[in-house]
Amino acid sequence: MASGTFANVKFAPPIEVFATTAAFNKDDHPDKVNLSVGAYRTEESKPWVLPVVRKVEASMASDMSLNKEYLPVAGLPSYTEGSLRLLLGDDSSAIQEQRVLGVQSLGGTGALRLGADLLYHHGGKRIVYVTDPTWGNHIGIFTTAGYEVRKYKYWNDATCALDWDSVKTCLLEAPEGSVFVLHAVAHNPTGIDPSQEQWAAMAAIMKERNLFPFFDVAYQGFGTGDTEVDAWAVRHFVSLGFDMLGAQSYSKNFGLYNERMGNLAIITSDSAHISPVKSQVELIVRKMYSNPPSHGARVISAVLNNSALNTEWKENVMQMASRIKLMRQKLFEKLKSLGTPGSWEHIVQQNGMFSYTGLNGLCPFELSIYFMGFMTLNEVHSRWAFNNYQHVILVLLFTNTLLLSWS
Repeated sequence: MASGTFANVKFAPPIEVFATTAAFNKDDHPDKVNLSVGAYRTEESKPWVLPVVRKVEASMASDMSLNKEYLPVAGLPSYTEGSLRLLLGDDSSAIQEQRVLGVQSLGGTGALRLGADLLYHHGGKRIVYVTDPTWGNHIGIFTTAGYEVRKYKYWNDATCALDWDSVKTCLLEAPEGSVFVLHAVAHNPTGIDPSQEQWAAMAAIMKERNLFPFFDVAYQGFGTGDTEVDAWAVRHFVSLGFDMLGAQSYSKNFGLYNERMGNLAIITSDSAHISPVKSQVELIVRKMYSNPPSHGARVISAVLNNSALNTEWKENVMQMASRIKLMRQKLFEKLKSLGTPGSWEHIVQQNGMFSYTGLNGLCPFELSIYFMGFMTLNEVHSRWAFNNYQHVILVLLFTNTLLLSWS
């Protein structure tokens, strides 16, 4: 029998999205379709490096003034300041009153974990609520940080829409002081966002009941194509004077997936709180990874702090968002024209990269086994990373799978 420190280590369950992608890569079928990867693709099914990113990187490569020294623990100041303006707006009163702080993080995931640790160790928070369904890593991040994680019903299976009554009920019944993880825009994985009126109602209840908003801002610009419009919910909560957090990610809207670029936006009700909060969050960073990387931060900083580059970037974002909307519309129209069983209006009513299809839990098996489509099991949804030709295949997958399921 094997012995040693690691002899009794058990296999962890596979990380589903990566396991599904690995299965896709191993399959040699020429018409396979990957519905699991959360990354934008071109018409040629290729990753897209944004032209504005290429331009900035070329300029950086020839800039002899740049070096490889450590960044400050809280990150590149011009990057965090630009990130706060992007999220809160150039005219934000919170910024003007100096009651905000940005901390560069290792992606949006890192921002969530930094915020979780800050609230747990220095804010006295112990209970966190996440939507059901939610991004799979939310539960792991907050559980590992020590929280009791509770779910509230967000998706209505019968209507393929937001379960508004359940959301309100949870807000009214949750213990005061609880943390609520809110998807700022383009909810992952359903694609269903509250309306502005519903956001306002949620904010009013949370303010009255002293609930703490923690926004996950992974897709700013991917909801409507307009980064200003997509920040509406966050800015509304800020206008009400909440103490709150926002976990920003630049994986999607800058296409910097492997640079791991994020920012923890800390908004306080009093500017006097900023310095002690910064001192504590810097200690968390120091113990976790010491300080952040510079390359992606310099790229994003250059874009956010230059008017011409910022305009070009927003055009790139609009291009990606428009293509995603076009893919939704084409899928919807083809499903309707083929007489696919069920109602599919929710496909075009949803926002962003993700779509809860309304398929049941068996359909991913049928898609992968019979029709070479690869989809995650616990988040029965598709991600908008295919081309026009693959649309035809996808529609046939859905139609045949439903007929198979219902026969």
